[in-house]
Amino acid sequence: MPNIKSAKKRVRVATAKAAVNKNFKSAMRTDIKKANAAIETAAADRNEAVRVAIKKIDKAAAKGILKKNTASRKKSALARKLNASVQA
Repeated sequence: MPNIKSAKKRVRVATAKAAVNKNFKSAMRTDIKKANAAIETAAADRNEAVRVAIKKIDKAAAKGILKKNTASRKKSALARKLNASVQA
């Protein structure tokens, strides 16, 4: 445990930010799972579910929660699945 006041604050701030990031990442994963489920069941709102998931991925990349290439890879995978389901 740090003794210096500023170091103690950094620990508190880092813990708080980690909690926020964890919640955001969890919500993003949930939206991705919902989009995948909508694609697999050929739901009528699958386009909307994918759009919401891609928006959440973009926000995560903008906030630095995900790296840029990771976000691109996740978005690409969703788009490929969606296009394959539309073709079939």
